[in-house]
Amino acid sequence: MSRILVSGCQVVVTMDDAGTELAGGSVLVEDGVIAWVGRVEPPGGRAGAYVIDGRGTVALPGLVNTHHHLYQVLTRTQAPDAGLFDWLLALYPVWAGLTEDHVRAAARAGLAELALSGCTTAADHHYLFPEDAGDCLAASIEAAADVGLRFHPTRGSMDLGRSAGGLPPDEIVEPTAAALTATAAAIDAWHDPAPGAMVRIGVAPCSPFSVTEALLAGAAELARERGVRLHTHLAETADETERCLATKGRRPVEWLEGLGWLGPDVWLAHCVHLDQSEVATFGAAGVGVAHCPTSNLRLGSGVAPVPELLAAGAPVGLGVDGSASNDGGDLLAEARQAMLVARGRLGAGAMTARAALRLATRGGAAVLGRDDLGQLVPGMRADLAIYRVDGLGFAGAADPVAALAMCAPQRAWHVLVEGRTVVAGGQLATLDERGVAAEAAQASRELLAGA
Repeated sequence: MSRILVSGCQVVVTMDDAGTELAGGSVLVEDGVIAWVGRVEPPGGRAGAYVIDGRGTVALPGLVNTHHHLYQVLTRTQAPDAGLFDWLLALYPVWAGLTEDHVRAAARAGLAELALSGCTTAADHHYLFPEDAGDCLAASIEAAADVGLRFHPTRGSMDLGRSAGGLPPDEIVEPTAAALTATAAAIDAWHDPAPGAMVRIGVAPCSPFSVTEALLAGAAELARERGVRLHTHLAETADETERCLATKGRRPVEWLEGLGWLGPDVWLAHCVHLDQSEVATFGAAGVGVAHCPTSNLRLGSGVAPVPELLAAGAPVGLGVDGSASNDGGDLLAEARQAMLVARGRLGAGAMTARAALRLATRGGAAVLGRDDLGQLVPGMRADLAIYRVDGLGFAGAADPVAALAMCAPQRAWHVLVEGRTVVAGGQLATLDERGVAAEAAQASRELLAGA
C-alpha cells in the first residue's frame, strides 16, 4: 500500500459541505485516495508513510480548470488590442498550420503552467483539426499524461465556414458527418467513466458562429447516447448576441435550448451576456458555467453575472481560457480575478476570498460532473494543492486562507494528483520546466513562420 501523510499544515481547507477548515490539520493518502483528515496522528500512525512537512502551508483540494484551448499557448500576445471576432479572424490563418507536434508542445507547456498554479484537473476545448495535421487530440492527451494532470479533453468541431455565413475560413472547418464520426471515435478510444478516471472525453462543437444546427443537434444526441458531457462557448460577447438575433431570430440561450442543449450534463464557457431570465433558466436546468474573467477582460467582452448564477443554483467553475486570450495559465490568479471582477460589478461584498477558492475547487469539479474531486474528505481522490504561506508575499496576512485569493498569486509548493507528486518544492516534478518552455517557444516560432 502506498501511504503519504501531509502533516501539520497551518490550515487544511476541506471544502466540505460545512466549509470545515482545520488549523494544524493533516491529510493521509492511501493508494491515491484520501483516507483520513484530522489534527492528531492518523490511524496506523506514520508507519510506511512518506511524510510531507506541512508547517507554514495551506492545503486545498486540487484546483479544477473548466475551460482552456491549450494549442493557443503558441500564439500569446497576438492581436493584443482586438475584440473576440477580430482576434479570431487574425488568428485563424495562423492556427490553420497546427500539427500534432505543435499541439503536444503547447499542451505540455500549458498543463505544466497550470500544475504550478495548483491545478490538478484540466478541461481542454480543441476544435481545430487541419487536414494532415495528425492526431491533435491524442497529442494533448499524451501531454497530460507526461505532466501528470487529470484531463478532460473535449473533441471540438466547426462545420460552418465563411462561405456559408460562419466566421472561420472554409479551409479549417470539417464536414458535419466527419466531425461527429471523429468525436465518436475519440470517445471510444479515450473516455473512462470510472471513479478516479484520469481521462474523460466531452463533446464540444465550437460556438454559435462556427457550427450548424445539424452539428449541435447531432452532438447532443451523440453525447447522451454515450453518456458524456456537452460543452460549447455561449453568450461571450454582445456581437455574438446580435449575430444570433440577426441570423436565427433568437438570443443564444433560447437558440441552444431549442436544440435540446440545456441540462445538467452541459457546461458552457463565458456566459457573459445573460439576462435575468436566462440566469434563472441555467439554475433550473443545472447548466454549468466556465467563468473566464481574465480572457473576458483581455478581449473587452464584459463580466459574467457569477453571483447571480450561483444564487440561481447554477454550478460555476473557473477557466483560464486559451493562453492567447488570457496570455497566462495561472488558475489561482483566475480565482483572484473572479473575486475582483465580482466586487467591481456589485460591490465589496459580492464575493469573498473563500467563495472564489470554492469556485476554483469544488465548483469546477461540479461543472465537470466529478463527484470524486473537489473536497479533502475521506473517499475523495487524492488531488491536493499545497501552498506556502510563510513567505514574503504573505507577510502580514492574518488570515492565510483568504490570503491565497487576496494576495498576489504564488506558485504551489507541492501538488499531488491521484496521490502522485506533480510539483515538489515549487518545481515541476514530472518534466524539465525549462525544456518544456523551450520546446513550446520553438513550436511557436515554427507556427508563426509558416502562417
